[in-house]
Amino acid sequence: MPLPLTLRLGCPLLLCDLALLALLGWGVPSLAPLGLPATWLEAAVRFLGLWRAWGLLAPDQPHLSPPRALTALCLLPPLYLTLRSCLPLPDVPPALLAGAPWAWLLLSYGAVGLAQLTWGALGQGDRTGGPGAEDTERESSATLRRLVGLSRPDVPFLSGAFVFLAIAVIGETFIPYYTGRVIDILGSAYDPDAFATAIVLMSLASFGSSLAAGCRGGLFMFTFSRLNIRTRCQLFSSLVRQDLAFFQQVKTGDLTSRLSKDTTMMSRSVPANANIFLRSLVKALGLYGFMLGLSWRLTLLTLVEMPLTMAAEKVYDARHQAVLRAIQDSMARSTEVVRESVSSIETVRSFATEEEESRRYEAALAETHRLKNRRDLERALYLLFRRLLQLAVQVLMLYCGHQQIRAGLLTKGSLVSFILYQGDVGSYVQTLVYMYGDLLSNVGAAEKVFEYLDREPAVCTDGTRAPESLQGHVSFRNVSFSYPSRPDRQVLKAVSFELRPGEVTALVGLNGSGKSTCVGLLERFYEPQAGEILLDGAPIREYEHRYLHRQVALVGQEPVLFSGSIRENIAYGLGGRGEEQVTRAARAAHASGFIAELDSGFETDVGEKGGQLSAGQKQRIAIARALIRQPAVLILDEATSALDVESECAIRQSVLSRGPRTVLVIAHCMQTVEDADRIVVLEGGAVAEEGTHAELMGRKGPYYRLVQRDLAE
Repeated sequence: MPLPLTLRLGCPLLLCDLALLALLGWGVPSLAPLGLPATWLEAAVRFLGLWRAWGLLAPDQPHLSPPRALTALCLLPPLYLTLRSCLPLPDVPPALLAGAPWAWLLLSYGAVGLAQLTWGALGQGDRTGGPGAEDTERESSATLRRLVGLSRPDVPFLSGAFVFLAIAVIGETFIPYYTGRVIDILGSAYDPDAFATAIVLMSLASFGSSLAAGCRGGLFMFTFSRLNIRTRCQLFSSLVRQDLAFFQQVKTGDLTSRLSKDTTMMSRSVPANANIFLRSLVKALGLYGFMLGLSWRLTLLTLVEMPLTMAAEKVYDARHQAVLRAIQDSMARSTEVVRESVSSIETVRSFATEEEESRRYEAALAETHRLKNRRDLERALYLLFRRLLQLAVQVLMLYCGHQQIRAGLLTKGSLVSFILYQGDVGSYVQTLVYMYGDLLSNVGAAEKVFEYLDREPAVCTDGTRAPESLQGHVSFRNVSFSYPSRPDRQVLKAVSFELRPGEVTALVGLNGSGKSTCVGLLERFYEPQAGEILLDGAPIREYEHRYLHRQVALVGQEPVLFSGSIRENIAYGLGGRGEEQVTRAARAAHASGFIAELDSGFETDVGEKGGQLSAGQKQRIAIARALIRQPAVLILDEATSALDVESECAIRQSVLSRGPRTVLVIAHCMQTVEDADRIVVLEGGAVAEEGTHAELMGRKGPYYRLVQRDLAE
């Protein structure tokens, strides 16, 4: 709510409240015997009356809800009186505010007014921001609700942790109270029974609170671990289902950072922040209750520290969040430098750029170090201000406490208890204020994770078609395509050709003509913008995802093997394939010879990305990995480029002799496609010509020029 409107309506609302209190004052003699129920009844009547008055005073502002100050003004007195009545303290104030002296009314209005002004000045009250601010707040609230929803399976553990939290807080709250009691007993006429009782109760409270605190922390940490693992699994499962364009646009370092750091931060936000926040909130309320019972004057004095701490915390949080985001981005960049250098170590070594890569990594670390130094400096300045403020308040409180002891309003033991309470309550209030900023940082991390969790891949994999038999007849019909990263450049332009069962079709053309793009579309790495690709007369998007990729197998020029044995790589994704099937596939790929020469045979570990094997050996294992699936369509994209002529001929005969299989061959060397049943020539993203080798050579068109160029090279 705008501040001028608050000032304009504040005085009329104050008069309405005074009128309500005057009317309620007539019923004091009859309501006073009811005690606390009468107090809450009075608060309810005041709240309803002020709510109605707000509607009458602001008819032109129907979208504005009554300010929170109304709720605080009506509910704080009964809350305070209820808490005070639970303690065996003298000088209990009147049960009804209507029968209280004017000092109580002024104190009530002054406290609520100061709190409301401070809240509004800090920008936390009724907000005046535009639609953008409201959208941001709404998104943050939705993110928090999703975070809480992720913890739903851990409700039993969290419930147990909350029970232990309540026990620990109650025990810790009573320790300073009994400490003051012991001092009063020792300072007056010594009573052995009262002294022993106080010591025993203080020991029980200390032991019980310590035991409960340990159980609470253990349950919260257990919950955090479960939530972290669950969140990482969900994120990784979502990432591996994304389309290929997503991984081309997003760096690996960013994804690794989300999986390792951001998931940890967001997983910690619910159990850890709930642990700290609830503990601090309950302790602060309980301690303030005891402090009000000991000396309401000193309690009001300690409240001066709160708005100043909140203001400093707000300024610090704004700067801290910006620095944290910069640090996260900087760490992601340094991780990306390491990944690129390690994964391309051969290139680094071949160009002798070790020093350049080291300097690049050092520069990334230096930027991170600079940002962390800035974060630490701002943190140190903030802590210095906060501790100086605490010291000033404590000195002022000791002076006022001394004056109250001299006036007989406070005992020495009560002052000691109050000092102990005040030292604790300040840290808990500061923790509550800090938790807001920490929660914002975790929400920021959670928003990035949820962005990936909610992302729908551009290529859908929800097809259901899975026939028992498949011929493998593939048809490209007027397929046009542009990569998502370059939508203005059309890679394929109305491409149409067919792959028939039992035939070998070769796809040839210069670099950039669209050969690999055709393979990517057939493998459903991308979705064409126009046209369609049919498999046995049905669009390939209708086929079930796993079924399609068992029937359409791809072997690339640089196949990727996974860490593990040769057997595991050949049977990758197929589960329990037997020894005979693996051996047969290796023999068909002309790989059984070199595998038998290895010390561990099929159990030999290939190393990371197959680094323990040569390029030709990796290609043969990749061919075996495709053949063991017995696909209806086999795509060989320069799959034998690292093999010798003998091995290449043996593999070609083995592949072509296995039934009416559809084979698509992509090659740059024209001699490897001369025996193909059909040759399709791509030029500039379109089909230039197609036919057999003899037919195309007779036309002396694009294919003829490719052959002549190949011979010249």
